[in-house]
Amino acid sequence: MIDRIDQQLGTLRAAANLRAYRQELLASNIANADTPNFKARDVDFQQALAGALAGSGGSSTLAVTSPRHIQASDGAGGYGSAMRFRTEYQAAVDGNTVNMDVERSAFAENAVQLEASLTFIRQQLLQLQTAIQGQ
Repeated sequence: MIDRIDQQLGTLRAAANLRAYRQELLASNIANADTPNFKARDVDFQQALAGALAGSGGSSTLAVTSPRHIQASDGAGGYGSAMRFRTEYQAAVDGNTVNMDVERSAFAENAVQLEASLTFIRQQLLQLQTAIQGQ
């Protein structure tokens, strides 16, 4: 029974975690709009979600040459292999690839999708609570 509940909530949890990480990336892009040579980044949502559901998390692990090395992550929230640089729409003199219109639009869209994911999780938990209480 617990396995079914975890499986049902696992997909929604993975999607919400990925949306939250994408929100961080988009906020970073907006914050660095005036930084010279900053390259805007985004996450390939489909690839990252497929990797998270497959159990790999889409993560890329760092190579270690000794068993005494400390295990480290890629610093990308486990979605490093799905992170991509955004295509440049208009060349900037300082090498920055952030397009504020694109970033704001993606940020707003992702915020709505994150809220929807959290609402779905909330509904699932309310249904489980109702089933347990027998109302």
